[in-house]
Amino acid sequence: MSHECAPPEAVETDAHRPPPRAVLERLRGRSERAARLTHMEQLPARPGRHASWPEGIRPEVVAAVRATGIERPWTHQAHVAEHALRGESVVISSGTASGKSLAYQVPVLSALLDGAAAPNRRGATAVYLSPTKALAADQLRAIRRLAAPLGTDVRPAGYDGDTSFEERTWARDHANLLLTNPDMLHRGLLPGHRRWSSFLRSLRYVIVDECHVYRGVFGSHVAQVLRRLRRLCAHYGSEPVFLLASATTAEPGVSASRLTGLPVVEVTEDASPRGELVFALWEPPLTEARGEKGAPVRRTATAETAELLTDLAVQGVRTLAFVRSRRGAELIALIAQERLAEVDRSLAGRVAAYRGGYLPEERRALERALHSGELLGLAATTALELGVDVAGLDAVLLAGYPGTRASLWQQAGRAGRQRQGALAVLVARDDPLDTYLVHHPEALFQRPVETTVLDPGNPYVLAPHLCAAAAELPLTATDFDEKPGLFDPAAGELLPKLGARALLRRRGESWYWTRRERPADMVDIRGQGGEPVRVVEHGTGRLLGTVDAGPAHSTVHEGAVHLHRGRSYIVKELDLEASVALVEEADPPWSTSAREVTDLSVLETDIDVPWGEARLCFGSVEVTHQVVSFLRRRLLTGEVLGETRLDLPARTLRTRAVWWTLTQDQLDAARVGPDVLPGALHAAEHASIGMLPLFATCDRWDIGGVSTALHPDTLLPTVFVHDGHPGGAGFAERAFHTAGRWLTATRDAIAACECASGCPSCVQSPKCGNGNEPLHKAGALRILTELLRHQGPPGL
Repeated sequence: MSHECAPPEAVETDAHRPPPRAVLERLRGRSERAARLTHMEQLPARPGRHASWPEGIRPEVVAAVRATGIERPWTHQAHVAEHALRGESVVISSGTASGKSLAYQVPVLSALLDGAAAPNRRGATAVYLSPTKALAADQLRAIRRLAAPLGTDVRPAGYDGDTSFEERTWARDHANLLLTNPDMLHRGLLPGHRRWSSFLRSLRYVIVDECHVYRGVFGSHVAQVLRRLRRLCAHYGSEPVFLLASATTAEPGVSASRLTGLPVVEVTEDASPRGELVFALWEPPLTEARGEKGAPVRRTATAETAELLTDLAVQGVRTLAFVRSRRGAELIALIAQERLAEVDRSLAGRVAAYRGGYLPEERRALERALHSGELLGLAATTALELGVDVAGLDAVLLAGYPGTRASLWQQAGRAGRQRQGALAVLVARDDPLDTYLVHHPEALFQRPVETTVLDPGNPYVLAPHLCAAAAELPLTATDFDEKPGLFDPAAGELLPKLGARALLRRRGESWYWTRRERPADMVDIRGQGGEPVRVVEHGTGRLLGTVDAGPAHSTVHEGAVHLHRGRSYIVKELDLEASVALVEEADPPWSTSAREVTDLSVLETDIDVPWGEARLCFGSVEVTHQVVSFLRRRLLTGEVLGETRLDLPARTLRTRAVWWTLTQDQLDAARVGPDVLPGALHAAEHASIGMLPLFATCDRWDIGGVSTALHPDTLLPTVFVHDGHPGGAGFAERAFHTAGRWLTATRDAIAACECASGCPSCVQSPKCGNGNEPLHKAGALRILTELLRHQGPPGL
């Protein structure tokens, strides 16, 4: 691949930042790139609207805020503070860099000062919850700066997996503002609540930052953790107010109420000023390579993003590239470093990767380098999507649609946080949804963001948290009353089942935990499926990092290429019993992707409605997965080089699914015979999975699917789309309720693709266990057209 870079003297300094439109024009300036820009959206700058802080805010806090250069709050910040002072739980949902943090920091600091004046007691306390360690560490730095003039009356402390024993002890005994995450709340603070009794007794506020992240199974777990927190607070005599902050999302008050179990007021205005944002949609070109079934292969979003990151670094444009996978982040950084070294070796060291699985000291060093400007470019996973202060960035690259419009705007908002102009570029993957979006910009720029989907009543989530709650305090009937809004009243039905499994025991009117082990240690709230797999360098025994248990079968199987800090490794052995993957350093010119086979059986049909002659259903299913092989693909083109068989155990998942069936008369009307039917259903399944993230807060890796010409449970041709998490995550249910719009968009995406017989842009899937065989694009189009010919059920 040829690559043209400017000479070293062309690197620009921060003092001469070009406007975002000029930066974009430089990116597309070469003739072969002109057609890659499919759309450009310009969001104009806007002024801000000020208000005054409510009278209940302490003057010392107002003075501390003014000392930072902020004379008056934005209107939405003042409204949040007013609700907090009145004791009303509130969620603020506004854009990035709109000052959400200050909106909750001010009333909390004021309450801590009020509590400090109380004699002979600890005083008011508060908890800040973040979904990531990086964000909590960033907030701790910000709080310390803001609260410095307030002296020792404000005592913030971090409390996460990287915190030393001594620091944890000090936080428990002395801190009045604890910055932590739901994981530590679940595993540390709540099970050890008696040691935290003085803190919980005085708990005034609970801050839940970036609450839109708590969706699906993770969100359902966090909802139960927050209910357990409220239950223990009530035991110690406190009733904290919840202050939640979210990226722009639909119905934030409803989602926040579902998360906390409390009534929550919403503040959705955004009165902050904003610089100009230029948002470009970018489609990589087709290559001369041919993929599966001879389909044309488009240049990968990884390679394209690496090239754009290189060009931006040469321009001196400080850039953050968001990547969907850990491997992708490593690849982009590695390719950009190699390209930059060809221009100026000193530039290569100013681009790096950032992802989960790094050691704590590695993450902290990268965060400091990004803050200081030492790094010009960073390829990161979604760990940096959230509100970490990365002020000074000029551009954001998105290597593939991030799964939801909420995440899209959150990632784009990482640039321009000092209100300068910013550039965002969405680089499309060779995927049905990405292809659809770069050619249908109205789906991004003219539609509202999604509603956060979570289900606190999911029995697979609820049952282990009932055990954890019983271990903390015996469960009683009041825990299931509707008024406190703790556990769902239906949860009472689970108690006898847990008793039958000898997990709980009833004594009188109370239920007790019966075992020695702590139930909280047995619940993985992030749904990662068990103990992380340690990645160890063979020969030296050096620990490189970890991989979550769930994806380990498909990412660190024998023969897999594993990337870490710009170095490539080959997995020599995966020991599932010991949770260890042994790797050796290597430099192969290919990447690897796993293949798996899937079987599905229907356990229970909750809803079954007619759709013309077809039927649309929703219910519980059991899915069996087994990784059976892996493909080697050429790095820059994605061309398949070969397939290797694997021998890994099958895994079973009980979850929720939506499915639709067709009759023989419909197949006849669609002119789909027995020879075409399996490929037509398979292609429709792939495309519908690819399009569902447009209608539910998920990405295609959160969901799966199965299609069959004659399913034994329906006795009809059937297409299933299921949640990828135990008990379901709410995505399949959302698909059921939006089936008409979802499947119409699926049909339109297939019809719009220019390929002859199917490609990754329409019906091929990157995770198909059957190697994308069989597929019949035209048959899928005819089947979906016939299905949609009839009016669907009301509301769908």
